[in-house]
Amino acid sequence: MKAAVLTEIGADELDLCDDVTTVSPGQGEVRIKVRASGICHSDLSAMDGTLPALAPGVIGHEGAGEVVEVGSGVEHLAPGDHVTVSFVPPCGACADCLRGQPNLCAVHAVAAFTSPRFQQGDAPLFGYAGLGTFAEELVVPAAGAIKVDSDVPFEIAALVACGVLTGVGAVLNTAAVEPGSSVVVIGCGGVGISVLQGARIAGATTIVAVDPVEAKRDLARKFGATHAVAPEELDGLNQELAGGAGFDYAFDVVGQSATIRSAWDQTRRGGSVVIVGAGKADSMVEFSAQELFLHDKKILGSFYGSCHVHRDTARMIEFWRAGMLDLDGMISKRLTLEEINDGLNVLRAGNHDLIRQVVNIA
Repeated sequence: MKAAVLTEIGADELDLCDDVTTVSPGQGEVRIKVRASGICHSDLSAMDGTLPALAPGVIGHEGAGEVVEVGSGVEHLAPGDHVTVSFVPPCGACADCLRGQPNLCAVHAVAAFTSPRFQQGDAPLFGYAGLGTFAEELVVPAAGAIKVDSDVPFEIAALVACGVLTGVGAVLNTAAVEPGSSVVVIGCGGVGISVLQGARIAGATTIVAVDPVEAKRDLARKFGATHAVAPEELDGLNQELAGGAGFDYAFDVVGQSATIRSAWDQTRRGGSVVIVGAGKADSMVEFSAQELFLHDKKILGSFYGSCHVHRDTARMIEFWRAGMLDLDGMISKRLTLEEINDGLNVLRAGNHDLIRQVVNIA
């Protein structure tokens, strides 16, 4: 089958190969025919080493498809089922799962770094984040295949698998934004747009989008922002809307030291600062001990939107069906697998009109 392979960390492009195979699904695993995959900035971060990945391997972690084979012991899925895939399959038995935080389950995530799920000839290939959706098929733990109704388009389901769960989940799960609140969102890419939509669903009445790119600010208004400003204009808007006291919730969807610090500075005393962007391991943010004590602000990390993936995937689909979550409008470009490097280059260049590129695999 065809797959886009990262030959080494730091490579600028993926090799499109046609001699890749999957391993056979073992106990508790399923094989999926990938029908659509989103291109996420985290894929670039895997390629350049910002996020952990193994090479050689197949990149891609946001996808949907159709079950074609199930391993022994799998009873809740059958060939023909439509599914999204999750890069954090909950084992259901570890301490994190049992305390109600399955997004932190590391059982299958750790196994992904020791269990290659692809082969190229006799050489093993890993799947990025335990997946590898830039391939025509993949094998995953059954817990990482989340069934969706067959009338949900694969492209829509693929977006839910990562970016939408991460963004909307950060609002509804991590921050638990209350109706009538004020929210500021720093960074208006695909995940930032999902945060904006989550704030709207939660009933926030003031939703401020912050991005240096005017075209992204224009897009943000279409997805729920009541105000959209450049970073240098944010202090003035804070003064205008809140008398300089700050907003109830601030979401950093960039992951840089300066933007995280800005999110803190724009949050009112007693408010919540939510870190959604995936930053570098050596990127540090400085706070004084006194301000941490005096301001009583909550700093909340949000990994995968603090989601219960099976529960929240169904919720996102219902929001979409009810017209509360615009997923169709988030698809800005459709590609074939052969065009995958073009899509990555568009993302790398920071295309100002880009929300999400979706690759139609098969």
